Amino acid sequence: MTKETNINDKIIVSIDAMGGDGGVEPVIGGISHSLRLNRQLQFLIHGNEKQLEEKIKNYPHILSSCSIVPCESIIAMDEKPSSAIRSGKKSSMWSALNSLAKGSANIALSCGNTGALMAMSMMQLRKAPGVNRPAIAILWPSRNQRGFNIVLDAGADIKADSGDLLQYTLMGVEYAKMGFSIEMPRVGLLNVGTEIHKGRNELHEASLLITEAEKNTKSFKYLGYVEGGDLPSSKVDVIITDGFTGNVALKTGEGTASLIKFFLKESFNQSFMAKLGSILSLSSLKQLNKKIDPRNVNGGIFLGLNGIVIKSHGGADDVGVAAAINLAFQLENTGLSRKITTQFSKN
Repeated sequence: MTKETNINDKIIVSIDAMGGDGGVEPVIGGISHSLRLNRQLQFLIHGNEKQLEEKIKNYPHILSSCSIVPCESIIAMDEKPSSAIRSGKKSSMWSALNSLAKGSANIALSCGNTGALMAMSMMQLRKAPGVNRPAIAILWPSRNQRGFNIVLDAGADIKADSGDLLQYTLMGVEYAKMGFSIEMPRVGLLNVGTEIHKGRNELHEASLLITEAEKNTKSFKYLGYVEGGDLPSSKVDVIITDGFTGNVALKTGEGTASLIKFFLKESFNQSFMAKLGSILSLSSLKQLNKKIDPRNVNGGIFLGLNGIVIKSHGGADDVGVAAAINLAFQLENTGLSRKITTQFSKN
């Protein structure tokens, strides 16, 4: 396997293989799943060369589509972004982003430390012209026909003023349009209630700015304030919030999904009749599990950078990593990053 490659007609994904909780195994497994479905993908895999070669040899069908980029170090999950910037330039995370920055890849993906990934991304890729704060956009399982809503920011920055929330709105609208072909996205601003007097001052100011942008652009429909219960609803397509609130909501949702699975399993194991009922409803249970399984919507995109960076959940298994890779492929085909850069450079 070669150390580097050039962009051709394939879509090249540059992956930090060492940053996640599960190490190399789920990353290589995710690549394997992805290549079984899509041979247009090519991978630059950054990390410990010996570990990667040992794992990759167990997946012969991916050998021709993967190149290893040897790296000396790993960014730990508890490492501060400032420390990662100072000492992490020989890490797998830095190397994965560097391949994107210098044009050797179309997309970068990591399961590692979110703060470090954002800091390194901004240093190497820079913010798109006119963007103050990049945001992480995630897919939230919902009752919408496509099966999810878009939520941002999910943890890129705990602070967000009214101007930032407006930018999140415009980036989220473009994401919905280009990534998922939603012609007129419905946008809601997350608050503690739908009444206009509720919430912090920056939310009131942001609501006015978003209303004005709706009138000027005529590219989305602003619904006003929405509540936490609307995150999985079918009434909205894009939900805007600050990174602190968004990340708490995300972790709460993941925990709730796990709790529902636990309760269902516990209930069906209580008696013979319950077990029989689970067998009879196996098809429906599988469908439910697929809808609430966070792995199937794994992958948050960093919006507002000069390039596409995908943050996979740190604890993602091979199914979750494959979902993040699929998202990356889909977004590269839409030209989303270039569209956002063009939009904000006009402002």
